[in-house]
Amino acid sequence: YQVCNVFEPSQNNWLLTTYIDRRAAQRIYVEIRFTVRDCASIPSVLGSCKETFNLYYLETDRTVSDGIKGVEYWANAPFLKVDTIAADESFSQVDFGGRLMKVNTEVRSFGPLSKGRGFHLAFQDLGACMSLLAVRVFYKKCPSIVQNFAFFPETLTGAESTSLVIARGSCIPNAEEVDVPIKLYCNGDGEWMVPIGSCSCKAGYEPDNETECGRSCPQGTFKSFQGPGLCQQCPPNSRSTIEAATLCGCRNGYYRGDMDKPEDLCTSVPSAPRNVVSVVNQTSVMLEWHSPRDTGHRDDLSYNLLCRRCHSNERRACQPCDDSVVFVPGKQALKETRVEISKLRAHTSYTFDIQAVNGVSNKSPYPAQQLSINITTNQAAPSAVPIMHQVSSTSRSFSLSWPPPEQPNGIILDYEIRYYDKVGETPNVVLEGLRPGTGYVVQVRARTVAGYGAYSKDMLFQTLTDGKCLGQQLSLIAGSLVGGVCIVSLVAIAIICTSLSEGHSSPGVKIYIDPFTYEDPNEAVREFAKEIDPSCVKIEEVIGSGEFGEVYKGRLKPVGKKEIPVAIKTLKVGYSERQRRDFLSEASIMGQFDQPNIIRLEGVVTKSRPTMIITEFMENGALDSFLRQNDGQFPVIQLVGMLRGIASGMRYLAEMSYVHRDLAARNILVNSNLVCKVSDFGLSRYLEEDTSDPTYTSSLGGKIPVRWTAPEAIAYRKFTSASDVWSYGIVTWEVMSYGERPYWDMSNQDVINAIEQDFRLPAPMDCPVVLHQLMLDCWQKDRNARPKFPDIVSMLDKMIRNPASLKAGTNNMVPGDLQRIGVSLAGHQKKILTSVQLMRHQADDQSPTESV
Repeated sequence: YQVCNVFEPSQNNWLLTTYIDRRAAQRIYVEIRFTVRDCASIPSVLGSCKETFNLYYLETDRTVSDGIKGVEYWANAPFLKVDTIAADESFSQVDFGGRLMKVNTEVRSFGPLSKGRGFHLAFQDLGACMSLLAVRVFYKKCPSIVQNFAFFPETLTGAESTSLVIARGSCIPNAEEVDVPIKLYCNGDGEWMVPIGSCSCKAGYEPDNETECGRSCPQGTFKSFQGPGLCQQCPPNSRSTIEAATLCGCRNGYYRGDMDKPEDLCTSVPSAPRNVVSVVNQTSVMLEWHSPRDTGHRDDLSYNLLCRRCHSNERRACQPCDDSVVFVPGKQALKETRVEISKLRAHTSYTFDIQAVNGVSNKSPYPAQQLSINITTNQAAPSAVPIMHQVSSTSRSFSLSWPPPEQPNGIILDYEIRYYDKVGETPNVVLEGLRPGTGYVVQVRARTVAGYGAYSKDMLFQTLTDGKCLGQQLSLIAGSLVGGVCIVSLVAIAIICTSLSEGHSSPGVKIYIDPFTYEDPNEAVREFAKEIDPSCVKIEEVIGSGEFGEVYKGRLKPVGKKEIPVAIKTLKVGYSERQRRDFLSEASIMGQFDQPNIIRLEGVVTKSRPTMIITEFMENGALDSFLRQNDGQFPVIQLVGMLRGIASGMRYLAEMSYVHRDLAARNILVNSNLVCKVSDFGLSRYLEEDTSDPTYTSSLGGKIPVRWTAPEAIAYRKFTSASDVWSYGIVTWEVMSYGERPYWDMSNQDVINAIEQDFRLPAPMDCPVVLHQLMLDCWQKDRNARPKFPDIVSMLDKMIRNPASLKAGTNNMVPGDLQRIGVSLAGHQKKILTSVQLMRHQADDQSPTESV
């Protein structure tokens, strides 16, 4: 097509394409090849000649009628202008005469398209001498691909050239997900980027190239784990009779223990112990034996002993031994081939079964192999006399009596008594010539033909003084006892009645004191942080590294208190005095806080090396990584509870007039009870310029976490509790998206530009309307319009009390809602609503289908 009406003024020529189906594409690209003649080479047309033309498009569901060609229609046509196209090169009369045509190629794009199934293109000429050689209309897409053993379908690019479209992947046949849901991002150029998650060949299959898991393990081999490994030969004494085996079954008579790995060989139970020998000594017996000939090819052999007491006349009538029988070193899981058994009954027959067992004995349907031995105990010495009684007493003697031993083990022949002066403890053999008024310790033991039994316990007896009767002596003792009881009672009553409570004055309102206002920063540390003796600190393992040094897990054992787990931050070797000041400033800050949702400072070590800050230990670590590890595992009400804890901690900080300035999920720690606590009160990152962390971007002489920071803080370094509220909104988005990176892969500068143009993050998948509305309130451009932290805590409490409010989805949002929160540009409104609908559509596509 060509036109050259340059000699006639007021040209308005149109060229309309046929109807073009957009095939669900949201952004269309147009490549135009054309030539334009230089107006300077045409005489007398300087006023009417043009070297440009216009490109328009009309989005519609139907074809524009061919009969409509009037000038009035084209002047009022509802076409949308794409661009004015100018030539990079034009040709002159000389070029035309030499048949040298200078062809231009220009590419333009337009979108987003959403109103119709297709569109018309229109070219408007206003007086140019030009030729339209070719027009190519196309859209961009990311082709279907297999990556990391996952298939990603063909995916159209987004509505904007900077849009990232999420494509959900599915594992190829015989592969399974490794960790998180699998996805790729399709950028505006039709290129795949940012792979998240992956698949790997499942157990029983091995990869045959980098994109397939089609090779199943043949018979006689197995693969027990998911991953890139290859099939292995079945271990000894096992076999697999099917393909794609994940475990080789043990042959008859062979087993795997509970702790055995699939690649371990199958083993058998041990044979019985051998050559048992017994040595009987009265009511004790020593047993020794040899190991089994066959240990079952295992190294976890042990022995169990069963003890039965039998009647002498009928050995079949046996019953388990009494619990009083003692086995040394034990009777279960013995590693040695020797045991000593004592406290057996005298003149009694016993049967001992010695079983050999190993790690697969519990797998065998048969009882353990055992060796039995029968023994009979001899007559034993009698047991100890249980107690003695004083019958009477004189100044030179006293009379004693006692019951017989509980286990005489035969006929008692006589008793032996020994005694000594309680003061001198000199042994003696006769009970006469005792001193008046003297206490004596007496013991007695019985004797049979088997020998003496054990002595009784020490017994204290007292002779009378001269001229004193027994009644008087007993009265004195009784009176002393009564007096002693009364004294003890009075003391006890006095102790009980003593009040241990102590009144406390009500604390006033605390205000945060900046440690950098102290002339000597060490004074702030001494005032707000407790010095801990390094001998009370035990370092166990490294759990991370910080800007100043390593972070360890350890134990703290304060004097007189229970040992507790702690986190220990250390200051690296070779630090400067400024680094030490900045390091300890965090302790000076934390030491001023006392609230359940603020990380608790246990103390500092500054008088020895290394310098340490010791805080409570949070078992689940940082909130962002914890959420990513548990993607989709918590109900919404539990996530709201975690957000409520963070808001409560920030309310406390705001009441103390402390501005955090780096509130983010990475700086929230989670303990074993899922309690969230605000941490990281260091200020150095705002003062240093040499950090390489991409999270922080230079701004007015400091480092700022752009994705979490309010616009006024980025532009003017105006940090207030209101800027912390903005950051809290980002944290809420992180929690509801299970640790997704805010603004995804946008650069920090793109984030700043988007926020200035009123772009706000869309609601995460399955996020309730009330929570996303809370985020949008926190992201109000006017900082005075943002809610305060007490208001946020109150709103979250209402959500927790009314769980039904958390069930509504984000698909209820309408343009009016966006207009109300300050998103005034129609393009931004459309972008946010489109993102919400796209995420909703993706969620519906991924909903599981129930099988009947």
